[in-house]
Amino acid sequence: MGSGSLGRRFGWLWAAYSVSTFGTRLAFDAFPLIAVVVLDAGTARVAALAAAGLAVGALVAVPLGPWVEFRRKRPVMVAMDLVRCVVLLSVPLAFAFGRLGFAQLLVVSVVVAAADITFRAAAGSCLKALVPPRDLLTANGRFEATTWTATMLGPPVGGAAVGVFGPVVTVAVDAASYLLSALGILAIGREEPRPRRADVPRLRAGDLLDGWRYVLASPGLRPLFLNTVLVNGLIMATAPLLAVLMLGDLGFAPWQYGLAFAVPCAGGLVGSRLARTLVARFGEHRVLVASGVLRVCWPVGLAFVGPGTSGLVLVMVVEFGLITSIGVFNPVYATRRLELTPTDRVARTLSAWTVSGKLATAGLTAVWGLLASLTGTRAAVALAGVLLLATPLLLPRQDDVSGQALVGATGDR
Repeated sequence: MGSGSLGRRFGWLWAAYSVSTFGTRLAFDAFPLIAVVVLDAGTARVAALAAAGLAVGALVAVPLGPWVEFRRKRPVMVAMDLVRCVVLLSVPLAFAFGRLGFAQLLVVSVVVAAADITFRAAAGSCLKALVPPRDLLTANGRFEATTWTATMLGPPVGGAAVGVFGPVVTVAVDAASYLLSALGILAIGREEPRPRRADVPRLRAGDLLDGWRYVLASPGLRPLFLNTVLVNGLIMATAPLLAVLMLGDLGFAPWQYGLAFAVPCAGGLVGSRLARTLVARFGEHRVLVASGVLRVCWPVGLAFVGPGTSGLVLVMVVEFGLITSIGVFNPVYATRRLELTPTDRVARTLSAWTVSGKLATAGLTAVWGLLASLTGTRAAVALAGVLLLATPLLLPRQDDVSGQALVGATGDR
C-alpha cells in the first residue's frame, strides 16, 4: 500500500513523526555525553540525570492527560513541539556563552519528558480521527518502521556529528526537528472541532486518575497494560548493565558495542512490514499473543554473552530476534489499544499508559542497578531474562479482548 493511500493528512502526520523521531535518535544519549564531557559529571550524577528526568517528567505530565482530552489535539501537539524546540535550543545557547550547568540539563530533561508524554496523548487521538479503523494497523506499522529505521541510523550519524562539530550539535538538530514537526502538523489543515464535555467545563481532581481507572477496569486493556509496562521496564532496566558488561568486563570497543545494537534494528523493519500480513492471515489476537511471547524468549540469552567475535554475534542474534518480535507486536498492540478505547478517552488512557511506563522503567532501572552491585552484572541480566519469560501470563485472553472490543465500539455513543 503506497504512502498516499492513507491520505494527505496522514502523510503530514507521518512526516512530522518521522522528522522528530530521526532528530531524537540522532541526539541519542546526548545529555549524558554533555554531562560527562562538558560538565565533568560522575556516574552518580549521570544516572540521576537520566532517572530524575524520566520520573519527574512523567509526574509533571499526570494532570496534562485529562487536560488534553478536552482540547483540540493538533494545537496541543504543535505547542508541545515548540516547547521542546525552545528548551532544547537553550542548551547549545548556554554552551556557546559558557553558562551551561547541570541544573539546566536536569530542567530541560524534565520539560522534554513531560512534553513527550503530552504530545503522545494528543497524537493518539489525532491518529484515530485521521485514519479509518481498518487502516490503523497500517498506520501504526509505518510509525514502527520509522522508529526502527531512525534507531538504526540516528545514533551512528549523531556520534559522527559530535566527533566533528562538538558535543551539543545533535541537541540543536533535535530542537530543529521539533520545529519541522510542528510545521508538518500545521500542514494537516482543516479546522478541528473542539471536544465537548458532557458534565462540567473544568478539570476535576478525579480526572487525574481517570485514565488509570479506565485501563484497570477494562478486561481487554488491563492485561495489555500490565504486560507492556513490565516487559518494557525489564528490557530497559538491563540496558545500562549490558553497557557495563560489554564495554567494561568483556572489553568490547565502543564501535563494537554500537554495532551490536544498531544492526539488529533491521529486525524492526522486518517485523513492522510483516505485522499486517500476519494479522490478515492468522487474526489480530493470535499475532498479538504469539509475538508477545516470542519477544520475551530472547533477552535471557544476553546473560551468556562472552568476549570476542562469538560474543558479539550472540548479542546481535539475540537483539535481532527480540527487535523483530517487537516490530510485529508493537503496531498490533498499539492498534488494539486504540480499538478498545472510546474516542473521548484516548488522551487520558495514553497519558496514563505512558506515565506508568516511564515510572516503571525509572524504578526498575534503579532496582536493577542496585541488584547488579549485589549479585553481579551477569546475574542481574539473567534474572531480568527469567522474569520476562513469565510475562506472557499477563497477555489478554481471547474472550476478554472480544468482549471489550464490543464495549469500546458502543461505549461512547
